[in-house]
Amino acid sequence: MGRVYLGRSPGGRQVAIKVIRPELAEDADSRARFGREVSAARKVGGIFTASVVDADLDGPMPWLATSYIAGPSLADAVASRGPMPESTVLRLAAGLAEGLSAIHAAGVVHRDLKPSNVLLADDGPRLIDFGISRSMETSALTQTGTVVGSPGFMSPEQTRGREVGPPSDIFSLGAVLTFAATGEGPFGQGSTVALLYRVVSSQPNTAGLPGGLRLMIEHCLAKDPRQRPTAAQLLAWLSEPPPSAPERVPTASRPELRPVYDEQLTHTQGRWDQPSAEPESRFDRPMASPVPPWDGRGAAPVRRPARRAERPSSSMPLTPASTS
Repeated sequence: MGRVYLGRSPGGRQVAIKVIRPELAEDADSRARFGREVSAARKVGGIFTASVVDADLDGPMPWLATSYIAGPSLADAVASRGPMPESTVLRLAAGLAEGLSAIHAAGVVHRDLKPSNVLLADDGPRLIDFGISRSMETSALTQTGTVVGSPGFMSPEQTRGREVGPPSDIFSLGAVLTFAATGEGPFGQGSTVALLYRVVSSQPNTAGLPGGLRLMIEHCLAKDPRQRPTAAQLLAWLSEPPPSAPERVPTASRPELRPVYDEQLTHTQGRWDQPSAEPESRFDRPMASPVPPWDGRGAAPVRRPARRAERPSSSMPLTPASTS
């Protein structure tokens, strides 16, 4: 939708400024979508996303200024350092589940959760780019049957152009975590048409995932939205303290997960905390079997729901940073 610049306020505060593309500035639907992005980011706040500093939706060139997050995207981090070790992916999963829980509690569905929209700050991940998000109480701005999103990370219902809700973000979360752990999404690589077909018709490729992580991700990637856990259920499972009985051995069906909130996700420099195997690049690895509904009795116990500026100067220096 636009280009993102790194700017600095008169007081020295770094901000990210997203400016809508000139050819979209005259389009009413594009302006409405941009306005929805601003509204969604303001609803969620700055704990799990970049907080809104200011915005101008009515000017000749609409723009949005948010706080600058010092950290690489998940896509860039995996590209430069390779797949994350299991312990780091589990911490990432907890941070993203907490973020999605807050986003959904605010009445927002992100609808474009992908590795490039996850920033790895020192104090945890941030979800950015609410450009195609929507409020649960309002109708979508896109026409019925129109597919808007990122192939390979969209849910089957979103791929088909149907109405989506929080379960769609959970499916995307499963795809993002697969990418973090293996360097490749669960539906491989290929053309947009091929990826969309696999999302709807093929089982996800999770064979390269560790047992406990694989179990959780396969539940997230269930084709039926009703079989996926909520963000709060995921967070409750991931934050479950280890059992006190020393003879209790974790298994693939019930991995032992340690508390994660007193640990940093990762630092923006250096290597991951342990070596990781190179990901296989082909899509012909063994496929996962269909996943039964998550009823709280098997893989993951469901315990409790999760808890829940200044104006940029028009003369601030702008340095092109990225496009989105």
